[in-house]
Amino acid sequence: MHALPLAVMAFILYIAAASWQGLTLARRVPPRTALVRSFGLLGLLCHLPLAIGLLDQGASLLPGLSTSAVLASGLAVLTLLVISLFKPVLNVATGLFPLAGLTLLLAVGLPSPERHPGMTPGIALHALSSALAFAFLAIAAFQAILLGVQNQALRHHHIRGVVQSLPPLTSMERILFELIWAGMALLSLAIASGFVFVDDMFAQHLVHKTVLSLLAWVIFATLLVCHHWLGWRGMRAVRWTLVGYLVLLLAYFGSKFVLEVLLNRG
Repeated sequence: MHALPLAVMAFILYIAAASWQGLTLARRVPPRTALVRSFGLLGLLCHLPLAIGLLDQGASLLPGLSTSAVLASGLAVLTLLVISLFKPVLNVATGLFPLAGLTLLLAVGLPSPERHPGMTPGIALHALSSALAFAFLAIAAFQAILLGVQNQALRHHHIRGVVQSLPPLTSMERILFELIWAGMALLSLAIASGFVFVDDMFAQHLVHKTVLSLLAWVIFATLLVCHHWLGWRGMRAVRWTLVGYLVLLLAYFGSKFVLEVLLNRG
């Protein structure tokens, strides 16, 4: 099956899952976690062949923009589905699933970089840890948005609607920091493996990505340290999480977009 029909099917399934979960958040329909997970899983089953197909093409030494976007968004969906079996994070699907579907549709139309022999095991470790770090921190970012909505609502004494559908504030914060810790461990592995296995960052246009990734690491590390020692939480934690995620998003996809789309260089 061609890429576009698969991407469209995945998008529709993701939108269906996100719509039901969004209506559940708004207390318009009863919770149906099995339904949301089922639609999300079906969307993922349409999503994964696209990621595998891109990787099987012997993508360049490091994955290009379309491959990275499809792989990272698929791993984010898979990670969320797995975590939701143990933690009440399925509400994140309201934002994450449509973004994953939209990423697929956009990635299908993006130019592919010049092809080279396949990745070495070290580069594969770097790519996989990078994608997993992005997945965990993307979930953390959407969790932070929900936490911010909850904080603002409670601050203004609005206790109906979305607030009633979310877990207690303390649980929301605990889950946020657990996600950040996991993402930071993977991001640390990604950065370390990049320094070890990537030979010439200047030749491969990776300096900007490395600098921005390190900046994102510093932002998240600062948040974790200050949360532990200074008790940072609430809207401050939300803002630092979102800033760190935006820097990471720019690190992973900003320079790739400029090189591959704007400058048409693989």
